[in-house]
Amino acid sequence: MTDEPLYTSLGFTDAEWGLLVGLPQSVLTAASVATPDSARKTRAETAAGLDVIADARLSASPLVSAVAGAIVTEVADPDLGEEPPVIEPGDPIGYAEDVLGRAAEANALLTAKAEPADAETYKHWLVEIAESVVTAASTGGVLGLGGESITETERVFRDDLAKALAD
Repeated sequence: MTDEPLYTSLGFTDAEWGLLVGLPQSVLTAASVATPDSARKTRAETAAGLDVIADARLSASPLVSAVAGAIVTEVADPDLGEEPPVIEPGDPIGYAEDVLGRAAEANALLTAKAEPADAETYKHWLVEIAESVVTAASTGGVLGLGGESITETERVFRDDLAKALAD
């Protein structure tokens, strides 16, 4: 038995692992703040994103499973009724740009170091997190009726994320 962290057996340094583990939660936050919403809608978006993160603990990809497990351990386990803190960046546009930059950095890292199937699964998972967040609660409308299921700014963030992760 070794005292080596799991991520070293996957071929990543501490800093690289930090990037890969931090990015899904950052994607969740950036997607949620792409369009200002009520506290109730923000909670629904956060819960939807966290569910996608938690479900990935069962991923066939060892990388995605390990990252998801690390996030749930650090942030919150929805299966236990835990709720993560709601992060509200002061500059949502700047935050989204930072997340997209880190996504491009993760893409390059995964291309260089990860198994191709793990890299593709991880990148698809990030877009899936964004998609679940931006479609979790409609914006606008009255008493929950009408409104947009996904706003233009949410769509742009999701699409820009997919582009940043494209090879």
